[in-house]
Order: sequence, then C-alpha cells, then structure tokens
Amino acid sequence: MPISLASGYGNFAVPAAASAAAARLLGSGPLEVLPAAGSEALRTALVAAGRPAGAVPLSAENVVVTPGAKAALFALLKTVLRPGDEVLLPTPNWFGFAALVEQAGGRLRTLPLNPADDYALRADQLRAALSERTRVLLLSNPNNPSGRLYRRAELTEWLTVTRDFPDLFVLSDEIYNLIHFVAEPAPSLLDFPDPRGRHLVVNGFSKSLALIGWGVGYLVAPAAVARACADWQHATGCAVPAPTQAAALAVTEQAAVIGAKLVAQLRPNRARLLDFLAARPAIPPARPTATYYAYPDLRAYLRPGLPPAEASAELITRLHQAGVDVVDGTSCGTPGFARISYAIPETDLTEALRRMSEVLGN
Repeated sequence: MPISLASGYGNFAVPAAASAAAARLLGSGPLEVLPAAGSEALRTALVAAGRPAGAVPLSAENVVVTPGAKAALFALLKTVLRPGDEVLLPTPNWFGFAALVEQAGGRLRTLPLNPADDYALRADQLRAALSERTRVLLLSNPNNPSGRLYRRAELTEWLTVTRDFPDLFVLSDEIYNLIHFVAEPAPSLLDFPDPRGRHLVVNGFSKSLALIGWGVGYLVAPAAVARACADWQHATGCAVPAPTQAAALAVTEQAAVIGAKLVAQLRPNRARLLDFLAARPAIPPARPTATYYAYPDLRAYLRPGLPPAEASAELITRLHQAGVDVVDGTSCGTPGFARISYAIPETDLTEALRRMSEVLGN
C-alpha cells in the first residue's frame, strides 16, 4: 500500500485542553445555539493579541467563525467579488483556490514566481500584474506548497503597491502561521495599516493548532464585510457547534505553546526529508522555512519528449507505483515539482524515502 506524503493534515494529537473544553459542554445538558458569527468569547480571543503601532484596531465584530478555513475563504470571495471579477494568485499556490474562486463567480489569473530566487515577489512585478480589473490579490503566507515564509519587509513593499489600487482587496490565507523554523514569526496582514478597509485574513485550527477534523476556521475583515459574511452564513447554514468553538477557544488561549510543540515534533522529520533531497545533485537546493512541506524541483526526472503536465503526471505515477503518494506540482501551477509532507510518523517517512530512492536514485 502506498505511503501518503500528499495529505494536507499532520499526525498531531488533539491538545488535551481542547478535548476537555468540548467534553465539559457535551456533559452539561442541551447545547447552546450560537450566533452565526460565532461566540463572542472566541471572536474576541482571536483578535486579542497585541499588534504593532498603526495596525487596525480589531474587535469581535471583525471576526466570523466558520466551518473550516475553506468556508471562510468562500464567504469572503462570495462577499467581495462581483461577476467576472479577477483574482490574482501568485504561484505556486494551494490547488484549492481555483475552485473557490470559480464557485464565487470570479476569474483566476496566476502570477508565476521563480523558484531560482526563492519565489520572491518584487514590488515592480506585483504592480505590473495588477490592473483595474483585479478585485482580489490572494496570498498564502506561509505559502502552501513551497514552504516560503514572506517577511514583514516584503509585505510592506507589496502594500505600498496595493494602496494605489483603491478597489483592490488583499486576502491573506495564514493557516500555517505558527509552523515555521526561523526566529522571526510569520507576519500577519492584520499587523499593517488598512485605511481603506481592504485587508482580509483567513485562518483555521487544523494546521498550526492540531484540531484536525474538527471543522473550524475563521475570517477577519472590516466590520461591514464581516457582517455580510455572517449574514450569508446564517442564511445558508448555521454556526459552528458550541463544543467545537469551546475547543477552538482553548487552543487559541494556548496557541504559542501548542505551535511550539508542533514545530519541535516536526523538526526531526524535516531534517530527514531535506537531507534526503539535498543528497541528490539533480534536485536544486531548497530549504523551506515554514509549513510541513518540501516542494522539490524534480524536473530532472521527467521523461523527455512529453508536455510538461503530462511528464509531471507520469513521474507522480512512477512514485505511486514505487509505493509513495505526493501532490503533483501541476495542480499548484508548477509541473515537475512535488509537494511532499513530512508531518507523518518517522517510521513511515523513513520507508517512504527508501521507496522514493528507487525512482530518484541514491
């Protein structure tokens, strides 16, 4: 049976505080039906962290708790996009964005970044890519699949560009924000001034806070946008169940500790996978600094004479036949690359790398 290095979920134990908080509610009688936007306690906690001078003040009215981060993304896109509006997505990026934009009525346009300069997005490059038709600039930081963490100085440069486009929304998916292996934390879009009310942030609890399978995420937006998202959620569904929100509150209050534990758990496997890749001269050097993925350039292993996407799929099939599943980089905008997760048990990763060596060589 193939070993999956393709999953977007880790092998993290549920934090004890989360289980205890949910159990207390489940054992206390009928469950409260919460407001569509979520419990005020959770929404307040999610924006309680101190922010740099100049950042926009936030309160519970800026937050909507959603049944997963994808629901938060869709609610925001559905709220701010008009029919046919353009969404600009730097690539490589998460393969799920395309369907969300399409379902929300937008048109996705990609902005390919260069792996040779570590997927840097220069201010002049961004300015040239934006137009009056662009309604949303969609970012993920840290980036899935590349593991690239964009620093505060880089975001500052981008925002000097985006403020020249008054109708543009900047939407930042920050769901891996606590999974990083450098001293400087991942900056949030919420840490920057937003004089026009155009900054939107999505996050969740399944990556950095170990609530895998609990189905809870959230969005942070200007109050009017947040209200519209909450109204849409009320009309089309219901609030996230109270026990799940209690668990989310518990991990939010312990976020720094939980995130640090996950990083410590991931470090040995990260080193093991990166050493494996570095030992193969045909794979260009790459050291992702965040998430729990590597995104190696495997184009040297593609069958010659095939179109890039077809050759990439053929390589992924060979890896599958050797007993390892990975994500084809074509789905993220870069054929010939592969997203490889190391958030699995050490014994499984060791065996998976042995099998991969049958295809990639020793």
